[in-house]
Amino acid sequence: MSCKSFNVAFKLGCVFSFSALLWVAAAERPNIVIVMVDDMGFSDIGCYGGEIETPNLDALANQGVRFTQFYNTARCSPSRASLITGLYPHQAGMGYLDNLIKPHSQGTHGRLHERCVTIAEVLGSAGYHTSISGKWHLGLKSGCNPWERGFDRSTISAYGEVYFPKEAASKGASSVYLDGRELPKSSSEFAVGDWYSTFVLNDWALKFIDDAKNQGKPFFLYLAHGAPHFPLRAPQKEIDKYRGRFHEGWDVLRKRRYERQKKMGLVKESWPLIERPDDVRDWEGLSAEERARFDNIMAVYAAMIDCVDQSMGQLVAGLKERALYENTLILFLSDNGGNAEGGPDGITSGDPNAALGSPFSNVFLGMSWATLSNTPFRRYKHFTHEGGISTPLIAHWPAGIDKSRYGKLEHQPGHLVDLMATAVDLAQADYPQNFKGHKVLAMEGCSLVPAFAGQPLERVKPIFWEHEGNRAIRQGEWKLVMKLNETWELYNIEDDRTEQKNLAAMMPERTKAMAELWEAWAAKSFVDQWQDEERTPWGHVKHPEPEKVSPEIGGIPFVVTATVESERPQGVVMAQGGLKFGFSLFFKEGCPAFAYRNSGNLKVITANDSVKGRIELRVLVDDKKLILFVNGGEAAACDSGGLMKEQPALGLYIGLDGVHPVGEYEVPNKFKGRIIRHEVKALPQE
Repeated sequence: MSCKSFNVAFKLGCVFSFSALLWVAAAERPNIVIVMVDDMGFSDIGCYGGEIETPNLDALANQGVRFTQFYNTARCSPSRASLITGLYPHQAGMGYLDNLIKPHSQGTHGRLHERCVTIAEVLGSAGYHTSISGKWHLGLKSGCNPWERGFDRSTISAYGEVYFPKEAASKGASSVYLDGRELPKSSSEFAVGDWYSTFVLNDWALKFIDDAKNQGKPFFLYLAHGAPHFPLRAPQKEIDKYRGRFHEGWDVLRKRRYERQKKMGLVKESWPLIERPDDVRDWEGLSAEERARFDNIMAVYAAMIDCVDQSMGQLVAGLKERALYENTLILFLSDNGGNAEGGPDGITSGDPNAALGSPFSNVFLGMSWATLSNTPFRRYKHFTHEGGISTPLIAHWPAGIDKSRYGKLEHQPGHLVDLMATAVDLAQADYPQNFKGHKVLAMEGCSLVPAFAGQPLERVKPIFWEHEGNRAIRQGEWKLVMKLNETWELYNIEDDRTEQKNLAAMMPERTKAMAELWEAWAAKSFVDQWQDEERTPWGHVKHPEPEKVSPEIGGIPFVVTATVESERPQGVVMAQGGLKFGFSLFFKEGCPAFAYRNSGNLKVITANDSVKGRIELRVLVDDKKLILFVNGGEAAACDSGGLMKEQPALGLYIGLDGVHPVGEYEVPNKFKGRIIRHEVKALPQE
């Protein structure tokens, strides 16, 4: 490594051993593959204690290094932003998901900001071929795309949730983008046959590797799988393989995972397994029908991870066939902890005639199985306790990791911000101070290369987190963490990584000092004050109670009327029901819209023109039509598909949506304006 590279690395906050630097300098620059999966917990794969069959990942771990304290940012878009820029999410402009843009925000822009550069931009400037295959979720609809952020080749979906060519899908999951061209996902240019996306993304990754080889360039590949993110879907034969394997329930399986983790050295004997959360039911108290349903949910989730593992085997085989295996660094990790969204019971909806996990079903893992997924830690995706931010990290590099390190565990803490620094280090690239006329923020992380060799990372700066008002700081063995609207908790992670013994009251000076460090970091890192409501333990926003009296609309025609006033109308005027049965009258970018759910099937009608001021809305629902009237005129219509077969289970909400969204938006999607009048009225049947 050149002196210039050493200077960059030193500024990152880590000091490398001189022998490690000389070793890297002597080696040919490696190819770099980062594989990120979506919503997978710490303990799901075999080499981290899970019972799911992952022989290919286990083989990479056995001939590489496993990090035991590697961290993400607790959520999808923010984690992807940190991985790709080497910055914390708000610094990169992605303080939240890419669907939230705060006009006067410091760090929530719904896209990558000009003050950052991507790994692709930096490594491309150093002569690397750069490509991405998979989920982007970094502001495609806001003009931020991979082909303009340094990637030579790309095949992406906007935000994932693409699994089969024909499936129940939201509008944003109906297309893919191949080198900047939008295609329907059923296009033969993307894939042919009855494909499953995990394998298709792998095929494109190998095509991009061939491009790099033909050009005689080292390559950087970012393989961003959508699996195992909801809706949980997998090939039927893979689901069938796992049915019945989880019939003993989360309590028994958690204890088994925990024992395997202790035997492997992943967790210490002194770290107690957390108690089953209050919202998670005792497996022994479930009926046989409930157990069968939960077993089926987990079978779909396991099948998705199994497919990811199979794809990893295909990737490794492809590298070997191309004589690229030896000098390719593979890093495998997850974007957040296990996902408890869907609540303690999870979700099984969609086409009532469709098998769970099939293209027209809608399955969420839920809190109960996510507790197993995150063994042995507390909390889940969204939160900054260990269960929300801990990920496996496997590092495999035959030419760069000595055989004496094969199968070893690396206990030094690391974070996604370190991946940019690692790539810059290995590529011997120059990280810019300015890029395309914009001043660029310095990298926040440090190279992980010394850890591959068992050398210390002398990290100067703490590691920080903020998501949805949840916050944390890791400084050496100490961690300070706070859930939104609660107080700071202090843990010694070396002694208590499962966060059972809060020492904040016993050590007020350390608590105060670390809190001040966090506040100083937040102030200079573009962290916005979070304004949202408190979340449930599984990550949903806590909402007001619905109206005391909800109209009876199951099996009968009805009309919805409302008068509102807003200069920039956006959000839900009124909604009743959820993912299976219900309706929602709402605005999208100023245009009135109506969503209708019947047995899980969603129909949406939207006016072509935006409106403002005082607005009169009326929607007619009968067994033949949905008709939306705006200010007295018909604005949109479609076939209704029939009257609602059942009364919605969730009540009527005014000014927001309830627990589960009726439409294609995130709850609560509050209305921005004044609701003057509203009514839902049953119509006489002929």
